[in-house]
Amino acid sequence: MREYSIAAIPADGIGPEVIAAGATVLAALSKRDGGLKFNIENFDWGSDYYKKHGVMMPADGLSRLKKFDAIYFGAVGAPDVPDHITLWGLRLPICQGFDQYANVRPTKILPGITSPLRHCEPGDLDWVIVRENSEGEYSGHGGRAHRGLPEEVGTEVAIFTRVGVTRIMRYAFRLAQSRPRKFLTVVTKSNAQRHGMVMWDEIAAEVAGEFPDVTWDKMLVDAMTVRMTLNPRSLDTIVATNLHADILSDLAGALAGSLGVAPTGNIDPERRFPSMFEPIHGSAFDIAGKGIANPVATFWTAAQMLDHLGEAEASARLMRAVERVTGAGILTPDVGGTATTRDVTEAVVDAIHSSNV
Repeated sequence: MREYSIAAIPADGIGPEVIAAGATVLAALSKRDGGLKFNIENFDWGSDYYKKHGVMMPADGLSRLKKFDAIYFGAVGAPDVPDHITLWGLRLPICQGFDQYANVRPTKILPGITSPLRHCEPGDLDWVIVRENSEGEYSGHGGRAHRGLPEEVGTEVAIFTRVGVTRIMRYAFRLAQSRPRKFLTVVTKSNAQRHGMVMWDEIAAEVAGEFPDVTWDKMLVDAMTVRMTLNPRSLDTIVATNLHADILSDLAGALAGSLGVAPTGNIDPERRFPSMFEPIHGSAFDIAGKGIANPVATFWTAAQMLDHLGEAEASARLMRAVERVTGAGILTPDVGGTATTRDVTEAVVDAIHSSNV
């Protein structure tokens, strides 16, 4: 029996709905493969926890999570709690505390889902965005002085280290090397940000020498948005800073049809700590409780988690099931359908149990 312990943190908004759907699908995979078992423990951390206790998670949160094989995360953010409190109180402490320095965001157009790009079909847009996840613009360095006065100052310091840039660049080159096209695009803003971003460019060139079989190019981040929309077939694997990749991956999700189908893995490549897997759609309080949240991103996120755990066959089966369901037109409203979260989940479960998936 191959057993895995999973820490589930549904958190806010539609998070509990999609994580519950994800747990249902994992149970179906376990039933289909009699030698696979998931022991899922739920943690009630998030904005409701904050309103009761004044913190998003307890002080010993990381030590409690450390024993798990992986973390399955829903979404964080609430209308009545400032965003910097929710983000810095839960998600970022986990990412930074467990040195999950590679944020990996695959994007492709799934069967049955229409991209807003003209003449763009499944297969035309198939990217993986690698986001540096430990430093850069989200380092948390800076401060405010002279609050409330005309001369008030706020600084946000982006921190780029040779260690941090080199390791994410190597991760991105290795990932590009593993994909059929063996092609990487490095994204910076080195024309205007002439210190940290120029260092990014220089380190990219250095690391490229270690991967002679990988072709690479580089783009300024503003030009990259144009390339993504006008020439999506020219891209494959992409690496960028914490902020730039955060923005570009939301654009990528939208170009693939909806953020509701976009997954993420926060990876510790050295496997010293558990990695964390989450859909990127956010808490979406406008549809929370309505039963129409798209669970596909959460299922795709589960497939990433399965790959990380070494369960490639189960991951592939899950994605085949998801693509069969979307291809059959069983879609939630965000991608033009009328199905509920439950409808999609039940259809994916049925597909998992089909003899030819």
